[in-house]
Amino acid sequence: MKTIAIIGAGAAGLMAAEVLSHADVRVRVYDAMPSVGRKFLMAGKGGMNISHAEDFSVFMTRYGTHQQNLAPYLNAFTPTDLRAWLSELGIETFVGSSGRIFPKEMKAAPLLRAWLHRLRSRGVQFSMRHRWLGWKNDEAQTLVFDAPNGEQIVTADAVILALGGGSWAKLGSTGEWVSILREKGIKVETLQPSNCGFNVAWSDYFKARFAGLPVKNVSLRFEDLEQKGELMLTENGIEGGLIYAASSRIRNTIFNMGTATIYLDLFPDKTAEELLKKLSKPRGKSSTAQFWRRQLGLDGVKAGLVREILSVDDLNSSELVVHTLKKFPVVLLSPRPLDEAISSAGGVCFDELNDDLTSKKLTGVFYAGEMLDWEAPTGGYLLTACLATGRAAGFSALKWLESCRPQ
Repeated sequence: MKTIAIIGAGAAGLMAAEVLSHADVRVRVYDAMPSVGRKFLMAGKGGMNISHAEDFSVFMTRYGTHQQNLAPYLNAFTPTDLRAWLSELGIETFVGSSGRIFPKEMKAAPLLRAWLHRLRSRGVQFSMRHRWLGWKNDEAQTLVFDAPNGEQIVTADAVILALGGGSWAKLGSTGEWVSILREKGIKVETLQPSNCGFNVAWSDYFKARFAGLPVKNVSLRFEDLEQKGELMLTENGIEGGLIYAASSRIRNTIFNMGTATIYLDLFPDKTAEELLKKLSKPRGKSSTAQFWRRQLGLDGVKAGLVREILSVDDLNSSELVVHTLKKFPVVLLSPRPLDEAISSAGGVCFDELNDDLTSKKLTGVFYAGEMLDWEAPTGGYLLTACLATGRAAGFSALKWLESCRPQ
């Protein structure tokens, strides 16, 4: 019986194992962590967002410049297919008001338990605390691991690499595989933070008062992107869903230009004219803070933002205040560190792969998941593509093994 080694027990690796568990092959999954799917579980801690139910043509645009690279795998395993697969696993799903798809229990743990039970019942074996060190003697099917009992040599007929990206190292995505592959001549784009926060030079006073607070009901504009939602102020800068949606563009602009400026509309449901009319009323003996609160409901963090960039004299100009409320500039200096990011950009370049995700340079080696050079915003897009590429790698490995059998 042929043996297939899967390195990485995240979403992509488990989906490759799912495909292979139906075939007459021996499947063993290796991972450096003590337990399976740690990042998968963490991602589902606040509500397991599995995928997105928007029109598929719109769904594909979320993958930006790499949507053509991912199209074959996502076309073969769409969000609809994913929901059907989960239903067959016993996990029912629903579509939320935002179009995001969730399991009815809203948690990742029940899904992972059911999945692992099925994989183990089909004979898939798991070797945990096995950190991959590379290949022995340049043989693509001879793997070296740092295991609990010392160095271990494993021979497999095919290898699927699903090692994740470089964010959340404590959960297993360390990016250590980059140097291993580069030593083999594999082109790997440098891992960079994606779906990340950014540094901002807030004043000490502002940080002391407002760090850790959300800014709700706000619209962000950057280049041609405009989106409404909320974000979070941090001691170092700014993060949250609105920022994550634009993070790849912002990061690339900072790389090319040194900084990037986003604009926030702090009152997206009011026009400038409506705001100015309210602020043009007589103030009487009210303080600025009292007047803002009475006329606009402007206080707290949004009032703090205005005071952060306007001088005391500027605060007396209704026109300047309104302009600031409708087009508040935030200069982003740099991304937060990769290990703080939700996901990573960069990875194994697609021109290193054949269409079936096989390595052009390493015979019998396949790639899947976040270690490939693509990125996507949060909203289920990351998980869907990891599952889709893991599934594709599993089928490709089976097809390759079949072609290797003597006729």
